[in-house]
Amino acid sequence: MRPLFLILGASLLLASSAGAQEQDRPSAGSDVSQVQVTAPTQPFRFWEYEAEAITGAYAMSNGWRMKINPAQDGIVAQIDRRHPIRLIAQSRSRYVSRDGNVIMEFNRGVDQDEVLMSYVPDDRLAQRIVVTATLAQR
Repeated sequence: MRPLFLILGASLLLASSAGAQEQDRPSAGSDVSQVQVTAPTQPFRFWEYEAEAITGAYAMSNGWRMKINPAQDGIVAQIDRRHPIRLIAQSRSRYVSRDGNVIMEFNRGVDQDEVLMSYVPDDRLAQRIVVTATLAQR
């Protein structure tokens, strides 16, 4: 008796969903919303030779000097004698620290030898400082 009860319940469920599918469709002149679905983008595949193209010493607009070296998944930047910062490659010219506080965009300017660096000096403040740098030495 129990299997008959389950079959009856399933058939009623299918009948109710079939009725929901028979609703009127909007006419061509009515307002219709559209949804477009796209596949997720593939993560950037980093090759060390791409970091070697931007490796070198940079003279920054605020008087600091920055040294860029390639790393396994991006670059390591050291400004003056401060602690080195590890940045992960997001594209061939964009590198970001893991916490998102430092962003560097390379290959800017007419000769593509400029860097735009923005950073958050203090997590407690809603402030982002932007500094430019020019390649000084490879």
